[in-house]
Amino acid sequence: MGDLPFDISGLSSEEARKRLKKYGYNRVKERSRLADWEILLNQFKNPYTILLLFTAMLSTFLGEKTDALIIVGIVLTGGLLDFWQERQAHRAVEKLLSMVKVRSNVIRDSKEIEIPADEIVPEDVVILRAGDIVPAEGVLIKEKDLFVNEALMTGEAYPVEKRVGDYLYMATHVVSGFGIMKVLRTGKDTEYGKMVEKLKLGKGETDFERGLRHFGYVLLETATILILLVLTINAYYGRGVINSLLFALSLGIGITPVLLPAVFSVGLSYGARHMARKGAIVKRLASIENFGSMNLLCCDKTGTLTVGKMQIYAFKNVLNEDDQKVALFAYVNSYFQTGYKNPIDEAIIESMKSQDLSGFEKLDELPYDFNRKRLSVLVKKGEEKLLITKGAYSHLLEVCSYAQLGGEVVELQHALKDIEKIYTDYSRRGFRLIAVAFKSMEKEHISYSDEKGEIFLGFVIMHDPLREDAKELVRELSSLGVKLKIITGDNKLVAQYVAEELGLGGNIMDGNDLQNLSEEALINKVRETSVFAELSPSQKDRVVLALRKAGYTVGYLGDGINDVSAMRSADVAISVENAVDVAKESADIVLLRQDLRTIIDAVLEGRKTFLNTMKYLFLQTSSNFGNVFSMAGASLIVPFLPMLPKQVLMANLLTDTAVMSIPTDEVDRDWTKSPKKWDMNFIKRFMITFGLLSSVFDYITFFFLLYIVGASSDIFRSTWFLEGLFTQILVILSLRTKKFFLKSKPSGLLLITVFGVGLVGIIIPFTPLGKMLELRPLSMPFYLFVFLVVVFYLASVEIVKRFFYKKYDL
Repeated sequence: MGDLPFDISGLSSEEARKRLKKYGYNRVKERSRLADWEILLNQFKNPYTILLLFTAMLSTFLGEKTDALIIVGIVLTGGLLDFWQERQAHRAVEKLLSMVKVRSNVIRDSKEIEIPADEIVPEDVVILRAGDIVPAEGVLIKEKDLFVNEALMTGEAYPVEKRVGDYLYMATHVVSGFGIMKVLRTGKDTEYGKMVEKLKLGKGETDFERGLRHFGYVLLETATILILLVLTINAYYGRGVINSLLFALSLGIGITPVLLPAVFSVGLSYGARHMARKGAIVKRLASIENFGSMNLLCCDKTGTLTVGKMQIYAFKNVLNEDDQKVALFAYVNSYFQTGYKNPIDEAIIESMKSQDLSGFEKLDELPYDFNRKRLSVLVKKGEEKLLITKGAYSHLLEVCSYAQLGGEVVELQHALKDIEKIYTDYSRRGFRLIAVAFKSMEKEHISYSDEKGEIFLGFVIMHDPLREDAKELVRELSSLGVKLKIITGDNKLVAQYVAEELGLGGNIMDGNDLQNLSEEALINKVRETSVFAELSPSQKDRVVLALRKAGYTVGYLGDGINDVSAMRSADVAISVENAVDVAKESADIVLLRQDLRTIIDAVLEGRKTFLNTMKYLFLQTSSNFGNVFSMAGASLIVPFLPMLPKQVLMANLLTDTAVMSIPTDEVDRDWTKSPKKWDMNFIKRFMITFGLLSSVFDYITFFFLLYIVGASSDIFRSTWFLEGLFTQILVILSLRTKKFFLKSKPSGLLLITVFGVGLVGIIIPFTPLGKMLELRPLSMPFYLFVFLVVVFYLASVEIVKRFFYKKYDL
């Protein structure tokens, strides 16, 4: 950052501000930020809510103004309550996403600065380096061996070399080299923006989202049939068409699933906030489900299993002696390269920073790429021009014909045995080796064809030690049902050393082994292989796809350009805050700290979030299904409306308030010990089993009130209101856990809301609100009856729950 080595001034800050105002933010689609009024309107999308409000207004013309106003008031109160909760969720997610914005380097006021990519404007001058996403569309005005992956736009898998004057497309990414682009188009005006608008590009639905949508249709159909039945029965018995319609629609609001996506957004966003506290930023809420069901994690060893900071162990020549020439040439190469930023160059520069390079002048460069796996710089010292190359050992040998052995240069084959021994011995001890070579040059510009006939000089020997707790963390991850597989471009011997130190077991496979396997053979091999080494980016992608076909739910942790393809193929893509732009952009979840502890914490939090979301669905669907089933039966046997529409709506409002705090609930530890998946059949069984069980006790209540005490309509409704409310809210404490409810501790907020709602339910009949709702205070025998029904109901739930979870489990 700062002053530039070339004469390009870029826009002024003032001009950039004007252009941002004129052209708008550099976004291909506006963020899914809903305005407050949109969130509020979403609360009333339920067709039954709309019909209910319409019918309530109609009833005002028929003289039922008070009841109609009460119904509208309750519906609006419930809507405002849901609005407040969903608004909080949306704003929390926006805040989290702002923490992982993609940033770009631009030239403003003749200086290189970093800005959010969405603030780039036409005529901006953007600097591009390996790993950068091309943030807009424009023309290349300066380049050095710039290769861009345009697969997103053209389908071409291999990087394309770009020259001055070439056009660059938004959302492609730089594989290697250096470039400066003048921006011509931004946001929706780009070809990528038009393509997104036309094709609605984005990640497909997860199993969770598909299951939720399908289940919503099932619930809607079920609710519609039951509501029509209730309406028909009550109308047939002459209980008033308008009142019967209001009653039926009030039931519909409780069970229809139109607002389920919003409910899940609230639950998942709450979980996302908690995951953020554990160091994981969720970019895509639906990925929490995949994260919770993940049973295989693929990662490189660097930073995750190791300390993550390369340390120079030694600079060795071909005779395995410390050698300052190897150190100097490695330093010159790292210091002058401008391509792919990486920890290797950073470590070399850090260890040699006291060395004076003022005598060296950079002439040219061949940047690093993942096919050559090496980089070269051409420098001049005095009158001598030197090409210095460093890179992966096998790839550097390809361009060497000689070796420096002591004070003389010999044919490579004469020193190859010594070189191989050094490489093998250090690699087996877990060291990473970077080879260094050089040759004299006569010209001032170089091309890839100049990488030949070089003199092998020696090795930079580096060490990234394993974390002290790495073995324990791998064991802990395994105990959670998540296997770990190492997928790396590093050499086979180093990867094998790490695997042995961690006790991973299993086989090891390298890129050459993989190349010779058919797809079917690879699917069989990946199950028993724990380490994949010396892989190219396309091979990493192939391994991930094979693992998914082998039945795993795959998480892939990547931070480099070479990881992007594999990340996009994984079920859940994980990156880190300091990753290259294109890796962060591809990620579903971004870790603020790159270590296994953060991943383990995030996995547990993800499972907890998913399970709490499932709890909400279990409770609401079983409870509301039971209610509608009870209402349908009551309409046949009760000689009046079993409950007034306004009473049904008030009961719904109170129970909705009680379950609002479920996202904050604790989850039993044994429930988070294994990966969890969406299972619609399980939810159906749960809904029918516990919904029908609640109906049994409703029917007991009907029988007692009608045939034993001969209760009036007011007492019948007031008693059933109280019994229904308490069975619905207290069962939350039972059904939230597989254990006996007293052995599982709920969250404090859940306890407060459950008992708070219960207290409100008892008090309402004694208040003016109760009078408006036509709810009457009960005599002591009726309170005792409600108490006994609730106790026996909860006991029955505990017994049925035990048998249910023996037969079925989530």
